[in-house]
Amino acid sequence: QVQLVESGGGLVQAGGSLRLSCAASGRTFSSYDMGWFRQAPGKEREFVAAISRSGAVRQYVDSVKGRFTISRDNAKNTGYLQMNSLKPEDTAVSYCAAGMYGSRARDYLHWGQGTQVTVSS
Repeated sequence: QVQLVESGGGLVQAGGSLRLSCAASGRTFSSYDMGWFRQAPGKEREFVAAISRSGAVRQYVDSVKGRFTISRDNAKNTGYLQMNSLKPEDTAVSYCAAGMYGSRARDYLHWGQGTQVTVSS
């Protein structure tokens, strides 16, 4: 079992940046692949990015490629999502998840409570 807590969300103007953190406790964080998902009002939860347990493999949804970077520090039991050049359409509740590498929510067993990201135009 692993517990996940996101932080770093907030309100930012279009073009700005935010860095989300996902602090893990419990079972060894490095045993899990990690993903970030987001859910905008009235929309389904969507995949944003994933990183393998070693950090060697990463993938992104097309809409964030070149703007977002997923990373992790297993020594600190923490994952990150650096978000640059933010757009109003990035507004959503962002969730980190731990489980099996991939872009499907069902591949991830453990989820954080979410952090709100709001981008104003």
